[in-house]
Amino acid sequence: MHKLIIVESPTKTKSLGKYLGSDYQIMASMGHVRDLPKSKFGIEIKEEGKGEYEFKPSYELMEGKGEQVKKLEDAATKADEIILASDPDREGEAIAWHVEHILMDSRRIAKKEKLKFKRIAFHSITKEAILEALEHPRDIDMNLVDAQQARRFLDRLVGYKLSPILWKKVRRGLSAGRVQSVAVRLIVEREREIDKFKPVEYWQILVTVETKKGELFEIELAKIGGKRAEVHDSETAKKILSELENADYVVLNVKKSERKAYPHPPFKTSTLQQAAANVLSWSAKKTMNVAQKLYEQGDITYHRTDSFNLAPVALEAVRKYIEDIYGAKYLPATPRIYKTAGKVVAQEAHEAVRPTHIEVSPDKFIGQEMAHDQEKLYSLIWRRTIGCQMADAVFDDTKVVVGAGDNELTANGAVIKFDGWKKLFLKEKNKDEQQVLPILENGEKIDKKKVNGEQKFTQPPARYNDASLIKELEKRGIGRPSTYAAIISTIIDRRYVDQKERKFVPTSIGMAVVDFLMDNFPIQMDYEFTAKMENELDEIAEGKLKWNKMLSQFWGAFSEKLIKVDKDSARVGVPTVSTGEKCPTCKEGDVVIRDGKYGKFLSCSRYPECKYTAPYIEYVDGVSCEKCGKRVVLKKTRTGRDFYGCEDYPNCTWASWHKPGVKKEEVGE
Repeated sequence: MHKLIIVESPTKTKSLGKYLGSDYQIMASMGHVRDLPKSKFGIEIKEEGKGEYEFKPSYELMEGKGEQVKKLEDAATKADEIILASDPDREGEAIAWHVEHILMDSRRIAKKEKLKFKRIAFHSITKEAILEALEHPRDIDMNLVDAQQARRFLDRLVGYKLSPILWKKVRRGLSAGRVQSVAVRLIVEREREIDKFKPVEYWQILVTVETKKGELFEIELAKIGGKRAEVHDSETAKKILSELENADYVVLNVKKSERKAYPHPPFKTSTLQQAAANVLSWSAKKTMNVAQKLYEQGDITYHRTDSFNLAPVALEAVRKYIEDIYGAKYLPATPRIYKTAGKVVAQEAHEAVRPTHIEVSPDKFIGQEMAHDQEKLYSLIWRRTIGCQMADAVFDDTKVVVGAGDNELTANGAVIKFDGWKKLFLKEKNKDEQQVLPILENGEKIDKKKVNGEQKFTQPPARYNDASLIKELEKRGIGRPSTYAAIISTIIDRRYVDQKERKFVPTSIGMAVVDFLMDNFPIQMDYEFTAKMENELDEIAEGKLKWNKMLSQFWGAFSEKLIKVDKDSARVGVPTVSTGEKCPTCKEGDVVIRDGKYGKFLSCSRYPECKYTAPYIEYVDGVSCEKCGKRVVLKKTRTGRDFYGCEDYPNCTWASWHKPGVKKEEVGE
């Protein structure tokens, strides 16, 4: 029999081709082949009474896919069996369903009798996984398809019906997103927390002391008169510093204890994105793109998962590797089992993200045909997978309390006793390591060497970055790990947020949109409501809820609200920042800084009466070009990331991700 296997990407065809014989022809659909139309709403909504609606989509062949579909049709006419092998999630199931529909509807193969379609799914591209999947084909899972369609329809309902209202009430060209708008709300609320924050002065007081044996260590003021030390002004600080300068120092208490540090679980999608953001400074989008390549090449298991589970065969391989390479003392008596908090959709959570072949360490990848970024991410995944099954790291903790007159000062020390799983991470800064304290006895006198007081101020909450925003979205149940990258990319592309030093800062447009939506669509912008809808999409995927019922409940209330807001709501202005200069065109208005689709620009405050515009150049104070000495300008890449460049470009091509003198790094994406 001649069998046709259809996957999404050319890389996947090559990977499967290594394991299958000449009976199989493997082709790629090149992703989705059909979708709702770009230029129109594409969903016919018919009210059926009693709060129920019918939603009928008009799917179209996607632009540029005609030639590839023709090739698939040509191959299908010669095939005895068609096997749909797209990714094992809702998106992959929907791709398989659309491909089947296009081929079934094709006149060229409609007359072919007994044409069989089968669906297979595998979570790793290995010979064993592929052959196992071919042994157990199934029909397309319509619950997964319905869940994907429901998400697509929800996004279309919000995008196409709410965006025109934003055009009328805020600014032309704006777009609304069901989940994206809620994500922007998080960023806007955090920014307003920062704006309202009032720093409080406090003093950190440290004393360097020396034992009789000449061993130096540092202690910090902890108590004054038996109460927690709180020093909030310079006068109090000076008084305490004077007391400490003239005090005798004696060890009051030495407490030693053993502490264990447990390894982290293997990666699931969200924690992989967070780790790549923290360790590699990657965006969620870049992480998912690199992981997709690794998966399609057969290097890692499927990277869209909510599970910490490791297959028994993987656990056995990991434990054997640990014992062979590191020795029995690094191997726990029993395998570690990690449980995922919350509900896991079974169809999408078979395994954590792990290497398909544990014995292939990152060192063995050096010199192979693998992009540098793939090496970095593979190393992260490999170490996390090995480390999660290694023995605990053990530390000897010591806490010393020192008396100085009416004051108590403390020092904490930690020494690693057994490195355990941390052996894999010795090159990285170890946050568990503290200063090594000398051996001390209760009642021992020590000498003061230096007293130092430093004025500090409490800091506002930190702005979100990729890692912390994903963590917050996951905690609140907003979106799903497979959608985080798209959410973040969308709010950046729409200019609702900027990234400054990898932190998200809302633009004036983003703030205006959030304010308008919160005033007029508080239910749809509610965090719990958004999380509830995600849970309902999961229930559709599990076959517990009908997709049209879920959509009907949403559309009924939302459509009524749309009419009311369109009629009654007031227009919202987008705030501008004055430059203090008069408009050079009309001589009446002020030149202001506005946020636009492509970034900030200068405009007249009397717009639209005066049409004056000019580019906005943001100079960076206090630094100069490291190459020619001219002024430095803050610029943006095509993906919205900030970088620093010389004002004399293209004559001077100096550029850096960081301010001059801070950290040099070549610009490139």
